[in-house]
Amino acid sequence: MAHAITPKDKFLFRKDILRNTVVSSATKNTNKMKTTISLPDLRTTLVLGRSLGEIAQAGEVITLSGSLGAGKTTLTQAIGEGLQVPESCYITSPTFSLLHEYPGRLPLYHLDLYRLSDETEIEDLGLLEYIYGTGLTVIEWPDRLGSLMPTDRLHIQLIMLSETARRAEITGYGGKWDEKITALRDNQEWQSTSGND
Repeated sequence: MAHAITPKDKFLFRKDILRNTVVSSATKNTNKMKTTISLPDLRTTLVLGRSLGEIAQAGEVITLSGSLGAGKTTLTQAIGEGLQVPESCYITSPTFSLLHEYPGRLPLYHLDLYRLSDETEIEDLGLLEYIYGTGLTVIEWPDRLGSLMPTDRLHIQLIMLSETARRAEITGYGGKWDEKITALRDNQEWQSTSGND
């Protein structure tokens, strides 16, 4: 069942969650920038994903790691909403098919590499054209990429804290992600309105 995000949800997320975001690190060097965001419930996870989809640009790659059930596909569904993937195109995990492609503002290439053993299989199957395609590529189980891992990417490690709560450890590799991570972390509109009902 799809969880529609209303303008009120987005406002409440900005108001109540990001001001209280747990930022365990905000480290920047020439190659990567990191931040950690608390996702106490499904609604906040969906809003994070939708926000990522709204700011996505052609050719970008987002890699997702986390244990089974951590919410990688749920986050991808919300990214799809932000990309304006039609509701008739329900986003599911491509565990068995390896790749699902969805239309939207940008094409969404959703790869799940769980069943692959190494990078040679990725090359043999022709998946590189999607990883370096013209849409937004979201990759679950990116460790299988090995040396094929894109140098410019946003990596999100989802850590289960409870049945509904997650922690998102976000790392941007390559300078183009610095501005987006800073905006997620430091958005004053989101931080200044919490607790002022």
